[in-house]
Amino acid sequence: MSTRTSALDAVVFGVDVQSGDVRGDSPSYALVAFDGEHVDRDVVSLRKLRRLVDREEPAILATDNMYELAADKDDLVRFLGSLPPGTKLVQVTGAERPEPLSRVASRHGVPYGKDPMKEAEAAARLAAMNVGQEVSAFTDKTSVKVSRGRSTGKGGWSEDRYTRRIHGNVKRATREVESELQGAGLDFEKEVTEKYGGYSRAVFEVEGTPDDIPVSARRSGDVRVEVERERRDGIEFRPLAKRRDHVIVGIDPGTTTAVAVLDLDGNVLDVLSTRTADMAAVIEWIIERGRPILVAADVTPMPETVEKIRRSFDAAGWTPTSDLPVDGKQHRTREEGYENDHERDAMAAALYAFDDHEDQFRRIARKVPPQFDRGEVTARVVAGEESVEAVLTDLEDDESEPEEESEHTARELSEEERKIKRLKARVERLEDHVEDLRGTIATKDERIEEYEAELSEARREERREARERREVSRLERETDRLERELEEAHERNEELEGKLERLKALWRLDHSNFADVAEEKAGLVPVKPVEQFTKAAIEDAERRFGLARDDVVYLRDASGAGRETARRLAEVEPRVVLRNGNLSEQADEVLFEHGIPVGPAEKVTIQEIDELAVAREVEVEGVVEGWEERAEDRRRDRNAEMVDRLISEHRADRDLDEVRGEGD
Repeated sequence: MSTRTSALDAVVFGVDVQSGDVRGDSPSYALVAFDGEHVDRDVVSLRKLRRLVDREEPAILATDNMYELAADKDDLVRFLGSLPPGTKLVQVTGAERPEPLSRVASRHGVPYGKDPMKEAEAAARLAAMNVGQEVSAFTDKTSVKVSRGRSTGKGGWSEDRYTRRIHGNVKRATREVESELQGAGLDFEKEVTEKYGGYSRAVFEVEGTPDDIPVSARRSGDVRVEVERERRDGIEFRPLAKRRDHVIVGIDPGTTTAVAVLDLDGNVLDVLSTRTADMAAVIEWIIERGRPILVAADVTPMPETVEKIRRSFDAAGWTPTSDLPVDGKQHRTREEGYENDHERDAMAAALYAFDDHEDQFRRIARKVPPQFDRGEVTARVVAGEESVEAVLTDLEDDESEPEEESEHTARELSEEERKIKRLKARVERLEDHVEDLRGTIATKDERIEEYEAELSEARREERREARERREVSRLERETDRLERELEEAHERNEELEGKLERLKALWRLDHSNFADVAEEKAGLVPVKPVEQFTKAAIEDAERRFGLARDDVVYLRDASGAGRETARRLAEVEPRVVLRNGNLSEQADEVLFEHGIPVGPAEKVTIQEIDELAVAREVEVEGVVEGWEERAEDRRRDRNAEMVDRLISEHRADRDLDEVRGEGD
């Protein structure tokens, strides 16, 4: 078979049954390959036909009856699924109710003969002229499924490791497929099933055909990739050439040209307003939307630009008896949408033209039988000024086929022949009934498939919502955790800022110069107040502004402290302790033993600033010196007491010895 493409972009195959039947054994087909100039002919089997289609990848596989290639609907779907991505199956005789091939060929001037090879050639030539309906069983969506290539049973390793490896490979392949789809710029939705160690399955719903997708089906080791187009609910027919219906056009020319297009029922199809488009561009815009039978203007006489466009379409013209008033145009277009006055004027011209011919359109529609194109008849009556009857007669003559004349003499049927005729009629009725039942079954099967598809979709949606709920819950928990951490950080920050402020205040105390103090800066000393002589108060002061060796500590309330509290303060090794109130004997003893000077606070002038304070150095020194004098006296008293106690003990021991001697 030749694959030359000298006239067409690609080769077209036309086929017709040569002998046999696809429902039987070994049908053969007349095959014609047409490239626009050359025709190659051959007789092939169904298997060879499929091999040729796979090898040559024709743009179109044309036939007059799609069920010559498939036994039933399911077989047809399988056949369509086996075609190369760039090959279309086209039924040149129409959609659900095909016409005879001879009539279609005659209408388009294509040679026709009853020989199968002639019919195959006619089908190929018609398809090359964009005549016919493309047969489709698939949408433009494709499902790419990545799944396990083998069972997760024991595979030589421990079962857990084996399963984890398979699911990890499926997850890795899923990422590769996703990367390839993103690299190709394709839109898709992904649904994954997570399992131990990775994924057990991932499904991509891709907007595109398998020909657009850079992923091919494969099976290797642990992973299997399947590519399958999404099936339609049934068989769909799409015309190869877009049909252009007859329309009514209103035009408002000028610096801004506006065009409005209506169908024959008076519905606005489209509106255009442009400053840049020339007349050729306007005509092309109209051609894309239909075939005008009326071209209207809102003024009289018809402007020259509108007249030229009317003549280019050989359409009838319409103008009002006088220029349409603005309020009339506003009222007539009140239910339509437009962006400026030019679009309104063009729309009004078209609507008024429709109003003027509406009764005529209805009369034509009532007279035209269903098998004829109402638009074609209306165009010839309105633009060509022919009668409806003359047009219908002409169309019937065009569609009539020459029939072979044969003379025969009717004879009376015998009883046996009449019985056979009755039985054949009964068989036909029963066959029709069987076909109806099959149709009912098929309808129910399709409905079941729809319900199953809806159920699957509902389950997918439920799973997606469950994943979303889990993700929302996780994010809410994460948000709560982060808010707690943020709150703790704020508290810590505030604590540090407070500490910093206290340290700054302390620094200011060390470097301040009080105006009411006569001494120089060196004659002042910072004082660190402690609210009570307790461990908690001491630790609080350390936390707020710190307590260090040689500090001057001011006890606002010195009462109640015991030995342990006094030892805690002695560990700081302050220079002096200024007290309000009296110390307990135990605390005083501990501080004395550690050599910590203690004196009354009233002997020192203390000036407090916020939490801290300052005092005169000489007064603090006076307290220290006074304590040292008292300490010296206290030590002498203790020494004297100790000497007296030793003397007393010695005398007591001597007297005891004398008494013992006298006794002896």
